[in-house]
Amino acid sequence: MGNRFLVTTAIPDPGIPLLREAGEVTILPEPPDYETLAVLCASGDFDVVLTQLRDVIDAPLLASARIRGVSNFAVGYNNIDVDAATAGGIMVGNTPGVLTDATADIALLLILGTARRVVEADRLVREGRFHGWEPELMLGHDVSGRVLGLAGFGRIARAVARRALGFGMEVIFSPRPPGDRPVSDGELGEFAGRVRQVPWDELVAGSDFLSLHVPLTDQTRHLVDAAALERMKPGAILINTARGPVVDETALVQALENGQIAGAGLDVFEDEPRLAPGLAALPNTVLLPHVGSATVPVRSEMARLSALNAIAMAEGRVPAHAVNPEVRA
Repeated sequence: MGNRFLVTTAIPDPGIPLLREAGEVTILPEPPDYETLAVLCASGDFDVVLTQLRDVIDAPLLASARIRGVSNFAVGYNNIDVDAATAGGIMVGNTPGVLTDATADIALLLILGTARRVVEADRLVREGRFHGWEPELMLGHDVSGRVLGLAGFGRIARAVARRALGFGMEVIFSPRPPGDRPVSDGELGEFAGRVRQVPWDELVAGSDFLSLHVPLTDQTRHLVDAAALERMKPGAILINTARGPVVDETALVQALENGQIAGAGLDVFEDEPRLAPGLAALPNTVLLPHVGSATVPVRSEMARLSALNAIAMAEGRVPAHAVNPEVRA
């Protein structure tokens, strides 16, 4: 019997052609709910399932799954219980290293868009309310000369720092909030002497723009909660291109409504695709539909990597981008 792949949502080329060259491919006509996906994984009809972030692959599902691997079409894999997969001998793969620049571009877009009130301004023009230049029309916030605080300092955060320095921003960072560890100049490399490490509390209080670049873990869930929002500057803007649950979205809505902070630019949400009540109505926000990696070349490469991961798993090999390679050790 050949390799059998279950694809929960169609992915771009060259992903599907690669899978079809390696075996039989089943593409679901619409994203499955949890119960449907659990039944399919337990059926014994598939060797590997190629998943999206919205697919919940938790311990109960994995306990009954009869699959060799889960290939996630994403860099993150917080939708998968990796410990449970490992315990069950199920390999997990992801697509790291391909969306760094694309996501950094979106973070910078959100910084500029919220600071200069681009969505409000665009709406004003489209609605015929632009009557010519006015001294106080759509006054926003400066970006150059302002302090950008980076929560996390991995690949994407460093790419944002590189862009922000080009805009004349002062860059501070906290590498692993809410905890901390010292980062040497050697580890900083090109950023040594150009960025400054500060503790998490100081990052929150001192940033004009606070941009989140941390994975979703038990420690980072609601990292930005009501208490953190209270410590931010009244003129500060929150940027999130990481994972929605890193922010307590209900508390964020309250902070924005009360003028506790000046604005927010979000590409991710706590309960996607649903938004916290009141968020969509707030004028001081820029809200994007999780498009950090949404360029043709990036999504194509993600498709290629996730397909190659799936093929390796089906053939009993360790994929190039294994989250838990110890399964085949």
